[in-house]
Amino acid sequence: MTRTNTRAAIKPRERLIDAAYDLFSTQGVNQVGIDAILSKSGCAKASLYDNFGSKVDLAMAFLDRREALWTRAWLESAIRRRATDPKDRLLAIFDVFDGWFRKKSFEGCSFINVLLESKSDSAVHHAAAIQLAKIRAILCALARDANLREPEKFAQAWHMVMKGSIVSACEGNRNAAREAKAAARLILDGWKRGRNSRRPRRPAKP
Repeated sequence: MTRTNTRAAIKPRERLIDAAYDLFSTQGVNQVGIDAILSKSGCAKASLYDNFGSKVDLAMAFLDRREALWTRAWLESAIRRRATDPKDRLLAIFDVFDGWFRKKSFEGCSFINVLLESKSDSAVHHAAAIQLAKIRAILCALARDANLREPEKFAQAWHMVMKGSIVSACEGNRNAAREAKAAARLILDGWKRGRNSRRPRRPAKP
């Protein structure tokens, strides 16, 4: 079977998502036109509108695919492979980022990119914000497992350092993850821990 026939055997919806993923993740949603997606996917314009209805719907599907491949299959899996202790897993995020930042294919965070390039009241902006919130949920769970107080606030702070390191890497600082890890360690070391056990109850007065 030739490469052309192999591609034709894949359903148009999957071909469109695959093409959009490659283009949107490297160039951004706003910078990529419908014609580029159709050309890369080998699909007709009717296939796009039959399967998604609009470019916005395709962008939403891209964000879902990005979560599956980047957030879950790559980031979450990588930090779990690197460490078992929840505190070590939090720090391992920056080790994973360090390898990512040094790749020639480093493309930045698609969720941040979509958030910044879209209107604040748009559906795709809201969808990108939801995907970022899912990352914070992972951080919050790790904070709870690490017995850190106010895990939601910790997740917010930790995520800020993560996002800042990504932006710094986009500026060309390939050491951004290592520098961010040093800052993150100060946050982790200074964060208050929760109580592992309840205080013993005082005996009732006779």
